[in-house]
Amino acid sequence: MRAVETYGFVHMKKLTRSLTGIRALLTPFLAGIFVMAALAVRAEDGTLKPVFNGKDLTGWTVPDPNPFWRVEDGVLIGENDEKQKGNVLYTVKSYKDFILEAEVRWNGEIDSGYFCRKPELQMQIGVSRSLKKDLTCSFYTGGKEKYPESGQAKDLSGLKAGDWNVIRLQAKGDVFTVWLNGRKVSEYTSDKYPGASPVGLQIHPGLKMRVDFRNVRMQELP
Repeated sequence: MRAVETYGFVHMKKLTRSLTGIRALLTPFLAGIFVMAALAVRAEDGTLKPVFNGKDLTGWTVPDPNPFWRVEDGVLIGENDEKQKGNVLYTVKSYKDFILEAEVRWNGEIDSGYFCRKPELQMQIGVSRSLKKDLTCSFYTGGKEKYPESGQAKDLSGLKAGDWNVIRLQAKGDVFTVWLNGRKVSEYTSDKYPGASPVGLQIHPGLKMRVDFRNVRMQELP
């Protein structure tokens, strides 16, 4: 073997050993980063507190009479009455900056959502009555624009039809963000909704529908 080839061979062996050593050092370091990230998420989730106790409607402003909302096997069920009237079930407490997360399940066409802030802003679940399309995780303003393009969810491929979906809404300052099954799907920015208010869950009138909620949790943000 010529000297140049021998040198190259030896140099490559040294480089391989060096890379192996670097990899051995980095592996636990990177693993530590992943663990810390996981713990951070877990810690955040740990501060989400139940606002539905799985037994009754304590902590919520219940309509009287109440043909709309009931609790069965730990599930909060919202359903129209025989005249297809609607209702919004509001928390007794008001919130401004918060995270609201719930598992939501429905079949067929529904029109529901989370309500927050004053003036009222809605995060849609199901089919829009006005636009006749599924706008789950999109924002409805109630104004002339109704569903602003900037507040519409662009990809609902992660939506599980007829099954439980985790839908998380964060309201912080002028920014409203939604995650569907752990994936961010929409973000809407507007300074038109500055006031604190009770948070609501909706049954839309004029449509025979049922929507189920469980593990409804919230976290107030500083």
